[in-house]
Amino acid sequence: MSRVLIIGCGGVGSVVAHKCAQVPDVFTDIMIASRTKANCDALAAQLQVSAKTAAVDADNVPQLVKLLKKFKPDLVINVALPYQDLHIMDACLEAGVDYLDTANYEPLDTAKFEYKWQWAYQTKFKKAGLMALLGSGFDPGVTSVYTTWIRKHFIPQIEEIDIVDCNAGNHGHPFATNFNPEINIREVTAKGRYWKEGKWVETPPLSVNQSFEMPENLGTLNTYLMYHEELESLGKHIKGLKSARFWMSFSDNYLKHLEVLGNVGMTRIDPVKFNGVEIVPIQFLKALLPDPASLGPRTKGKTCIGVQAKGGGKTVYVYNVCDHEECYKEVRSQAISYTTGVPAMIGAKMMLTGKWRGTGVFNMEQFDPDPFMAALELHGLPAKVIRKKVFNTPKGL
Repeated sequence: MSRVLIIGCGGVGSVVAHKCAQVPDVFTDIMIASRTKANCDALAAQLQVSAKTAAVDADNVPQLVKLLKKFKPDLVINVALPYQDLHIMDACLEAGVDYLDTANYEPLDTAKFEYKWQWAYQTKFKKAGLMALLGSGFDPGVTSVYTTWIRKHFIPQIEEIDIVDCNAGNHGHPFATNFNPEINIREVTAKGRYWKEGKWVETPPLSVNQSFEMPENLGTLNTYLMYHEELESLGKHIKGLKSARFWMSFSDNYLKHLEVLGNVGMTRIDPVKFNGVEIVPIQFLKALLPDPASLGPRTKGKTCIGVQAKGGGKTVYVYNVCDHEECYKEVRSQAISYTTGVPAMIGAKMMLTGKWRGTGVFNMEQFDPDPFMAALELHGLPAKVIRKKVFNTPKGL
């Protein structure tokens, strides 16, 4: 008997709600909350079980605490914006509720994300006897689980990791982002960083690329070296790791649009004056672009996300292929939202059933990967294994 509060009802929140509703023996009471209650009501109406809804401002800690004390959830699943992570964690501490999210904290006024702000909550959560699980999406999230699963069953001492995230889907728009446009563009336009010999190496944004021939005849895409938060936590928790890199695929069309938007200032995150009113260009751009939640019915193709690990003369690649159209048939969302929302539900399931427990703040790679991997198979994201090198890293990295 577990009560769960889902904060956020965008594309990922919708998947989380649908998947929680599919496991009623664990998620016995569900509440969906966001700034706009009508959106929560519309989502709740899609579910096969009864779910409560509420309006809440995730930046307003007293308001969050009031809702938590009224509903009394066992766990908060935070799928709101990364800017709101710390406010929600503060509310969970005050109300005495466990916490889970899918992406680490990012300051609103700085395009920078790292774990230091949330790791600083370790003592508070430990003293409160509460658990916070960070980054329970696919990347971060499943990618860390893949890494520890490879370490447990194939390569005891992993020395090198390449995380490769490819989307071979097509939504038909000239330009759109598959998740929150503001977060997506801030992430893509940031400097690249990778972990090497205990230090960070920086590269200009999208300056290093490598083609990747995906398995299962999915085609060849160009992937670009980026910074991603799991590199930081894996560098901390995987002892003996010598290098870790993250790669994401982008089409030439996407990059050309992004370049033009950047050149004319539309990706700026600082306020500018327009007709006497301050606006943030990237937030205005977000209002013009298609809502990622609207892409589900028109997106075709598949995603391919995996981890290639090396060590002791061995190389293993573990990956998942997810079909956009199949995801929409099941939960009315495309595969980008699905691959994030399903692991969020599974992380919650691990906590609520006692498979993963502890007091303090944790990353995914700090727990036994086996029950999570079994749940991925059960809930729609089965993994496959190739015991050889499939991704070639450019020389010099």
